[in-house]
Amino acid sequence: MTNNNWWRGAVIYQIYPRSFKDSNNDGIGDLPGIIEKLDYVASLGVDAIWLSPFFKSPMKDYGYDVSDYCDVDPMFGTLDDFDRLIKRAHELGVKIILDLVASHTSDQHTWFLESREDRTNDKADWYVWADPKPDGSPPNNWQAFFGGPSWSYNVRRGQYYMHNFLESQPDLNMHNPAVQDAILAQFKFWLDRGVDGFRLDVANCYMHDPLLRDNPPVDDPKPQFFNVDFPTPFTMQDHIYDFSRPENIAFVKRIRALLDQYDNRMSVAEIAFNKDGLGAGADYTRGNDRFHTAYNFSLISGQKASASYIRDALEAYAASDGGWPSWAFSNHDVVRVATRWGGAENADNPAFIKMLTALLTSLRGTVFLYQGEELGLPEATVPFEKLKDPWGIYLYPKWQGRDGCRTPIPWTNGAQAGFTGAADTWLPIADAQKPLNVAAQEENPASPLHFTRKFLRWRKNHAALVTGTITFHDTDRDDVLAFTRADDGHAVLCVFNMGAASVDLNINGQAITVQGFEAQFSVDGLVAFSSSP
Repeated sequence: MTNNNWWRGAVIYQIYPRSFKDSNNDGIGDLPGIIEKLDYVASLGVDAIWLSPFFKSPMKDYGYDVSDYCDVDPMFGTLDDFDRLIKRAHELGVKIILDLVASHTSDQHTWFLESREDRTNDKADWYVWADPKPDGSPPNNWQAFFGGPSWSYNVRRGQYYMHNFLESQPDLNMHNPAVQDAILAQFKFWLDRGVDGFRLDVANCYMHDPLLRDNPPVDDPKPQFFNVDFPTPFTMQDHIYDFSRPENIAFVKRIRALLDQYDNRMSVAEIAFNKDGLGAGADYTRGNDRFHTAYNFSLISGQKASASYIRDALEAYAASDGGWPSWAFSNHDVVRVATRWGGAENADNPAFIKMLTALLTSLRGTVFLYQGEELGLPEATVPFEKLKDPWGIYLYPKWQGRDGCRTPIPWTNGAQAGFTGAADTWLPIADAQKPLNVAAQEENPASPLHFTRKFLRWRKNHAALVTGTITFHDTDRDDVLAFTRADDGHAVLCVFNMGAASVDLNINGQAITVQGFEAQFSVDGLVAFSSSP
């Protein structure tokens, strides 16, 4: 579709439904709660919403273990609620993107319940099954991301089944054309309901090596992504056989071909554990017959912000000959950026938060803003007895898991911060987040919330900041990032001071003073916008 460019440079707001707004007072956020707050989301100036999974699920991995792709889990509402949500969002000019998990299902999905019964049923080869080795051990050395082997034994079949993640998340056998057809039918179900695109969970995990060859070791194993400070069996392997297989691309093209049958639909892929370090393999976005863009992990994995870190990530991706990039500082799987980059000194500093918002939404690419970033929410500390994330429970006290970024959004100064009328919430509302509630920030014109609205509105009037090119400038400082965004003869000089001290610069002969934690934008040599009061 030649006019399908709305997603280029779009700002997409990620909603984690369990924690956004509860409408029925059971302590869990739901679709009617999201509908209630759609006017708020639209007021931010975002272009679309990414909804994390709300499909039927036993919630072993909080919705990323789907038992029915074509229905809403009762805790979140009904299909009628979803239809109302998408209708209202479209009335407000906001598009809806669904988070679709196609590499694996829940072990409670009817497909798996049938597949595990014996080796001859109609869905016997819909999942990845393999015989034990002669000594009874798993078929090969593949390791699951959450820990332990990627194989679990099933007594009914006398075979192991593969799972890249939890034991309760068996991997589909995408080498089977019938499985591909069945998954594409789930895509079509939601496209026909009017969704504007999909975020594809772990899209490089669709295929495995059919010969089940052992992964080789890596020469210099690294600690596992954002949780422990030592190598794990997962990071000790070069994962050339269990995912990121070249066979993935043929199925990716089938997904894109389906999307192209509809007007103005898009796809953003999560390319997980990519060994090129970019978090988004160029192979998945190159050309016009693969995913439209890929969710890049480079800026959500670092523990400290610096000019070189951010610049290197963008330049490395540009050099990869990939497609249009996508960037995020936070999401439902990582420590919130206010804490991760701000530390104890600046996690609650409004100037620092505003600078980060302006920086993220000025990078060349599609932008993903996680719920609460517009408020500057820090990471929550969750007591062990309140943890829900299976990964965090498994690793505690080494790491509390992903619950710290998933706590409910504070809306008011009232009971339960206006999130729910229930006596308790699925995760506790963080004390550190309560003063940053939406109502309080609405009353403060200098709040991060008002800044987000103001900046996104200003950004939309400058095409250079949406779809323009990016050219970096050397500043000889690692606490200052400077670049020019340009489009059709229009240029915006963007300078971000990530330090607390004021800095004097000379960029292309232009003398510039940037205050601590200031984001400054110049047009035709004059400051046109600044995050400082």
